[in-house]
Amino acid sequence: MNLYIERNLQINQIFHQFTTEKEVWPYSIDESILDMTHSWRLFGQSVREVARLIQTTVRQKLGLYTTVGIGDNPTQAKLALDVYAKHTADFIGEIHYETVPQKIWTINDLTAVWGIGERTAKRLNRLAIHNMYELAHANPYLLKQAMGLIGTQLFATAWGIDRAQVTEPAKVKSASLGNSQVLPRDYLNQAEIETVIKEIGEQVAARLRHHHKMAGCLSLSIGFSYAAAAADGRGGFHQALKIEPTNDNQVLTRQLLWLFRKNWDGQAVRNIGVYSSKLSANTGQQLSLFEPASTQIKASRLNQVIDEIHRRFGFTKLVYATSLLRGGTAIERAS
Repeated sequence: MNLYIERNLQINQIFHQFTTEKEVWPYSIDESILDMTHSWRLFGQSVREVARLIQTTVRQKLGLYTTVGIGDNPTQAKLALDVYAKHTADFIGEIHYETVPQKIWTINDLTAVWGIGERTAKRLNRLAIHNMYELAHANPYLLKQAMGLIGTQLFATAWGIDRAQVTEPAKVKSASLGNSQVLPRDYLNQAEIETVIKEIGEQVAARLRHHHKMAGCLSLSIGFSYAAAAADGRGGFHQALKIEPTNDNQVLTRQLLWLFRKNWDGQAVRNIGVYSSKLSANTGQQLSLFEPASTQIKASRLNQVIDEIHRRFGFTKLVYATSLLRGGTAIERAS
């Protein structure tokens, strides 16, 4: 993974040779979106020629092949990348507004489209929408009524419309802190699953304390294995719970385990995520009337001491004994 991250940074440095750093948006660990509206003419006679030059430069300097999607906006470029570039001889795909009927409406597999997963595709199927042509010619008001904002977004995607600007980062409505992990194997044992939930919950709590925040809402996301998802009919579950603002390890993990036990029915688990939101400044400790104040203060100080040990000497120098049990992943993740 360290090598993967290093190569990602090197590739993005190459991209900066073709457009400004502000116009390069690292979309994920292996994808970036470049706005070359103002710079492509400096490097070639056509956008496709410039795309080929970027591929050649990356190949010569790093020995890596790259795929390129070209479009009039990020959505068109992303669809061109996913649907066409990976299946062409030169690894380049291209979609423009005038080619939307030929390039987007001809897509019959809804799940091949960025933003449409299995569950969303099934919801569209129930609305008598089975391909991108039918999505583009559906009633947008009915789509919004049935699916909310996502319905409007999918309708825009079907027409290749995207007004996002790479140079204008999306504004996040509410800040959140969280962590997630893809497990190294299918977890079926409840104790093993709960061990990982506690580990991630404690990690999120430590991040909250590091940022001097408290969480007023806690979310647990559980992703099933492929076989379990096929048998269950859903990929997992995501549940949220409003809580009294806190960043205490025990309080957060107790609530997470309650959410898990309430919603889990024995399915094999492959992905676990914990997220905290409704963040507020940690200006003081809110004491509970149902527990001695000395006990609560002692627990808070213990968390602070543990955080300091982790900061100075590393996470693996002090771990809970449960992380040594079969199924624990915290130590391996820390390395």
